[in-house]
Formats: sequence, C-alpha cells, structure tokens
Amino acid sequence: MEDLDLKKIAILIIHGLVIWILCGMVMYIGMSITTIEITLIIHAILAPTFACIISLIYFKKFNYTTPLITAITFVAIAILLDIFISILFYTKHRYVYNSK
Repeated sequence: MEDLDLKKIAILIIHGLVIWILCGMVMYIGMSITTIEITLIIHAILAPTFACIISLIYFKKFNYTTPLITAITFVAIAILLDIFISILFYTKHRYVYNSK
C-alpha cells in the first residue's frame, strides 16, 4: 500500500461520512413516521446495504486502502460522530433543563 496523502485520506473520510449521513437520515425519517423499534429494524437492514454500496464505489473508483483499513475507518467515523452528536445533544438538554 502506497503512502496516503491528505487528498486520499479526505476521500476515504468523505465516503465514511456519506454512510453516516445516510444512516442518520434513515433514523431521522424513521422516527418521525414510525416507532423506534421499526426504525431500528429498517436501520439494521439499510446500514450494511449503504456501507456495501459506498464501499463498492470507493473501491472501484479509488481503492487507496485495504478493505480492513477502510472498514475500520468507516466504523470509527460512525462511532466518533455518534459519540460527538450524543454529547452535544445531552449537554444541550442538560443545560436547558438545569436553566429552568
């Protein structure tokens, strides 16, 4: 594997962000029109589907990293963004409730 430059890393991260955004859209739309249980089932089906499609696009067009590194990167992006968004959501609601 050749050395990764900033452009290649950015492309990999953008693909991971696209997967995370698609999953977020599923959760947002699903929770607005149905129950959380059904939304989670739909998400459990669509999340790997999105990941497969985006991975195929990434590997056919760019293929800068090995499948293992790509998978680790995609999962790390999802985990870090979920934690970051959760912390923001929690602190916002905590601030709102404590300021009353």
